[in-house]
Amino acid sequence: MLFTTTENIAGKNITETLGLVRGSTVQSKHIGRDIMAGLKTIVGGELRGYTELLEDAREQALLRLEENAKNLGADAVVNVRFTTSTIATNASEILAFGTAVRFE
Repeated sequence: MLFTTTENIAGKNITETLGLVRGSTVQSKHIGRDIMAGLKTIVGGELRGYTELLEDAREQALLRLEENAKNLGADAVVNVRFTTSTIATNASEILAFGTAVRFE
């Protein structure tokens, strides 16, 4: 499955637009990560625990996006975007979405 943030795929002729596809996950922060992040804010720098959490969440959202696209018979997803929203005090949703297409 091809994913792109553009409308077109170089070298491919898109012949059919199948519609919106999406994949999401809701992740919560781990208390240990919160404590370490709080300490890290004193000295500054990357919050690696949060970086890993968000990378895992984006990967899960993309896997679900791909599953949704495959169910429609898509060859690719164009105009892929990510968004996030707070669901609760310590939980956020990561949403990946785009347009499923078929090509020759």
